[in-house]
Amino acid sequence: MEDIEQDRALPIANVGRIMKQILPPNAKISKEGKQLMQECVTEFISFVTGEASDKCHKENRKTVNGDDICWALSSLGFDNYAEAIGRYLHKYRQAEREKMNQNKLAIDSTNEKYKGSAPKTSTQRGKQLQIHHAPPPLECRVTNKVQNPPSN
Repeated sequence: MEDIEQDRALPIANVGRIMKQILPPNAKISKEGKQLMQECVTEFISFVTGEASDKCHKENRKTVNGDDICWALSSLGFDNYAEAIGRYLHKYRQAEREKMNQNKLAIDSTNEKYKGSAPKTSTQRGKQLQIHHAPPPLECRVTNKVQNPPSN
């Protein structure tokens, strides 16, 4: 049973590294302190994601998204966390949109290079074939629906 709990826990090294960031450089953290924090953080994440998962289940959805996590934090009384994560989620989505737009511009400019090129011809067993340089693959369109959590 302990192995199953360890599998769903955050790695202890990561927990220790995050703990050290807030402490003075010469501070030491005991192994027991790291383990206790690991258990608390794992339980907190399970608590929040469980609430978000219940919401998705009620709405007949299979995927928990960032908005669901923000909603769960808020509904569980962690409004300060919900606000901070909501701001982060907004900035993350904005950066992803900008990255996709930059990729689209790069692909469009690459495609422009191929528009004017004439196809080459070759002969194979008496047939004349046209060889076209294929443009690189087109972008994948990904859409993120932004939903605001219901305000209570």
